[in-house]
Amino acid sequence: MFSGARIAVVIPAFREEERIADTVRRVPAFVDHVVVVDDASDDETSAAARAAGDERLVLVRHAENRGVGAAILTGYHEAQALSADVAAVMAGDGQMDPLDLPTVVGPVARGEADYVKGDRLRHPSVFRDMPLHRLLGTSALAWMTRRAAGLSSLSDSQCGYTAIGRAAMECLLREGMWARYGYPNDLIGTLARRGYRIHEVPVKPVYRGEASGLRPWHIFTIGYVVGRVAVRRAADRAERSATR
Repeated sequence: MFSGARIAVVIPAFREEERIADTVRRVPAFVDHVVVVDDASDDETSAAARAAGDERLVLVRHAENRGVGAAILTGYHEAQALSADVAAVMAGDGQMDPLDLPTVVGPVARGEADYVKGDRLRHPSVFRDMPLHRLLGTSALAWMTRRAAGLSSLSDSQCGYTAIGRAAMECLLREGMWARYGYPNDLIGTLARRGYRIHEVPVKPVYRGEASGLRPWHIFTIGYVVGRVAVRRAADRAERSATR
């Protein structure tokens, strides 16, 4: 437990047989449950996760590939069933520093926020550790998402290192979430529209030479999702105005 809260870490994983065991082993001891969601990997990801030998492990495997957003939603469902007060998300490839986990879950565990996002751009090492093209792309997408969602501040919309409280988790399980690339933008839009408190905390950018899964056409998908966030926010505002 952490600050009196039961903590689950959700790890969405696809083709991560080489790194998933190390990722599981490095989850800090204060975490109560480690939920690995294997998104129908065609390698030994599930077996490698089990081989980590962690008694906290809960392994779920999708019968077919559904996307990282869908895997996270499955993880939230498991965290809810385990009575977790806070569910954090860490990537299966080890790109999130476990030392940052207390900083990420802390505001939610203490009741100061409903949803916390890691912010790589505010970390002191960002200009040394984060490739320039990713830094520029991340900044641009954060600006778009911030405006679409009507947030006063949002620095790193794409960071997947997050923590969420029980009420906000129930909101996402009820309303659903974009299944693939673009899920962070959709998620932020939903929580912002519903009035949940969204905070950011600095986290270390970790890159070890892995090839990015992002492809040029994914930009159009994310653009569509951001546009949908703006349309839904405008519709909600029009509906509220009409009922006054």
